[in-house]
Amino acid sequence: MFQAGELLVYGSTGVCRVEEITELDHTVRDRGRRYYVLKPLWQDGVIYAPVDSEKVPMRPVMSREEADTLIDRMPGIQAAVCRGSTPQALAQQYQSAVKEGGHQALIEMMKAIYRKRGQAEAKNRRLGLVDERYMKQAERLLYGELATALGIPYDQVEGYIAGRLEGAEESVG
Repeated sequence: MFQAGELLVYGSTGVCRVEEITELDHTVRDRGRRYYVLKPLWQDGVIYAPVDSEKVPMRPVMSREEADTLIDRMPGIQAAVCRGSTPQALAQQYQSAVKEGGHQALIEMMKAIYRKRGQAEAKNRRLGLVDERYMKQAERLLYGELATALGIPYDQVEGYIAGRLEGAEESVG
């Protein structure tokens, strides 16, 4: 069980702080049930999540060492194959990657969308709305957790990743 003040990753919302643990007495069914009061770090709102719920996964935020290891592995992670022939099918594929919540799945999806963006730009076209929407969501989830784990501002995560990967290339070459 998480404690007040702790950070956790809550489903596809991302990193949240446990503000408190409380009981809600709104309905007879919920009487005596304990809830986390969660405050997302990278978006607005408050979430009341049952402490004993298994519907939405909750897990601790990765450590700094795990974040650096993940970044070091990024070049070897292959882009996902986009199988969606319609925007709905593509959205469904992306949604399952986001819902899975795994770092690898998010990176695979982001790499696939980066590739699609490059192909679209080469043809003087824009990336599709589905791709744009899920790219933003994947970045918010992944970069939000990395920012938290690394103790850096969200807007510095891309630069940190680039610098770390650049440094790794220099030490190899």
